[in-house]
Amino acid sequence: MVSKLSIIVPAYNEARTIAGMLAEVRAVDLGRFGLDREIIVVSDGSTDATADIARQQPGVQVVAYTPNRGKGAAVREGIRHASGDIIIIQDADLEYDPQDYLTVLPPILEGRARVVYGSRIRGFEKQFGPSFFRRHDGAHRTAYLGGRIVTEFTNLLYGSRLTDEPTCYKCFRAEVIKDITIASDRFDWEAEVTAKVLLSGIEIVEVPISYRPRSFEEGKKISLRDGIAALWTLLGYRFWRKP
Repeated sequence: MVSKLSIIVPAYNEARTIAGMLAEVRAVDLGRFGLDREIIVVSDGSTDATADIARQQPGVQVVAYTPNRGKGAAVREGIRHASGDIIIIQDADLEYDPQDYLTVLPPILEGRARVVYGSRIRGFEKQFGPSFFRRHDGAHRTAYLGGRIVTEFTNLLYGSRLTDEPTCYKCFRAEVIKDITIASDRFDWEAEVTAKVLLSGIEIVEVPISYRPRSFEEGKKISLRDGIAALWTLLGYRFWRKP
């Protein structure tokens, strides 16, 4: 019986947003599902007050280390500490709305899926209709197109039908993600875990979610280098690397 959701928050220098984001996470009514929540903030070598602010928030477990190693390393550390039956990844900024947990969780809770991705693209198309080039207001053109390219590359290599591979909202039955060894330390962990899930024969179910993009000036950290690393990771696990 499912009883607890573990929410893993990888964070690097997010002192400006971490308290507000954690308040939004705590505001989600998981009681309707009979779920307890476990919030694990992993301060990935932050040099600001991210860890201290997170420790001041009620019901939050903080794991902090130095130096900065990257999102994949932080997610891996969070999974190691998680005790829930379901695990979801939550970015520390305010781009994603934790109320969307109420959309992401049901396929797992109802036994229809073991892995669910919250798709920003499906959420956008639900509101505005299909379009490859149109994007959320404020979304950076290069980041948006990079995400679409990585997604289409995933589909081509793995025979999937995803719309938003790089989404933050990746949600797993705990036994699925704990059985996967995450080797990537940076943003390419997203491509790695997707490749390994698909190679294991597990279907990834997508549901629409909302999205509030922030600019690089506001602290967005992903780069062209990360997109290239994701493509290389997808190629590697498809052709020569052992999953």
